[in-house]
Amino acid sequence: MSDVYAARRGLLRDRCAAAGNAAALITRPANVRYLSGASPLGAVLLVGPGGEDMLFCAGQPSGEADEGRLDENLRFSVLAGPGADPAVAAADAASAARADSLAVEEHHLTVGRHRALSSVAPGLRLADLGNAVEQQRLVKDEEEIACLRIAAEIADQALGELLESILVGRTERHLALELERRLVDHGADGPAFPTSVGTGPHSGRSRHRPSDRRVEEGDFLSVCLGANYRGYRCEIGRTFVIGTTPADWQIELYDLVFAAQRAGREALLPGAAYRDVDHAARSVLDSAGHGEALAAWTGHGVGLEIDEDPQLAPTAMGKLDACVPVTVEPGVHLPGRGGVRIDDTLVVRPEADGGPELLTITTKELLAL
Repeated sequence: MSDVYAARRGLLRDRCAAAGNAAALITRPANVRYLSGASPLGAVLLVGPGGEDMLFCAGQPSGEADEGRLDENLRFSVLAGPGADPAVAAADAASAARADSLAVEEHHLTVGRHRALSSVAPGLRLADLGNAVEQQRLVKDEEEIACLRIAAEIADQALGELLESILVGRTERHLALELERRLVDHGADGPAFPTSVGTGPHSGRSRHRPSDRRVEEGDFLSVCLGANYRGYRCEIGRTFVIGTTPADWQIELYDLVFAAQRAGREALLPGAAYRDVDHAARSVLDSAGHGEALAAWTGHGVGLEIDEDPQLAPTAMGKLDACVPVTVEPGVHLPGRGGVRIDDTLVVRPEADGGPELLTITTKELLAL
């Protein structure tokens, strides 16, 4: 992996040089990890000219799974004394190396930190790096996709085991905690995001925070969870009916959301516009009269963060590339009754390779549990 991280830093270095910047300061944790293999708490990465790169840390890297494994060929510096700012130390190092300009992630820096950088190195021109690293992270290599595939397998296992247990009478909060424990039991570093479990009138809500409501016969049960494996995060969402034959309205609503989700999945091809993927799923629900209640997007990218570019939304600009992992997650919530969410993680692939690769494979059949 050392060569991979060095190549990623090399691409960024070339982009900075083309923009007239001698060095780059990376402060966003996911970007630090992408370029160095690890993101110890508070660490920043200086990408310097001629391959002179260094990680600045407030403490010794631990090597724990949650921070990653640092590129063994990358130098790092542990700051002496409490309260020292790694970003300030990195800017000082860039100035000492006679860099005349430094590209920084202004979207991640606070105003106070930006001022501190200017103060410690007044001769250093600060430029905005923008979302250069986020754009570089957009297309995943096969090793990244392999990590996402394992994360999806873990999430599928955890969800499958829960479905085999007795659910009636248990609280949303209890079920969410059990799912997160099962994720770790199956090898996840932890949940990719707070697990959502919604029952009855809470079902179908996006990012519903589990409550003490207990599962009852006839409820819709909607679950959204994801695993974090080696820093890479997936997402899966399913909806079920508890303990009885589904009511006609539940079948009708489920079939509608399933049709929308299938339309979105089938639109995931290289060259497809982000907004067209959103439209494919959204139009199915909109034509059935649910347009006003739909979420602002149909899906989003995943990777080292659970919510990355691209955004599959009505006004999103851009087109899909191959090897971009995204979610497709339409849903409908009927106030006071409940609703349906169906959510998969997929990787965009060309039709010659079989089309989009489905990573989350738990059945989408409407099961009565």
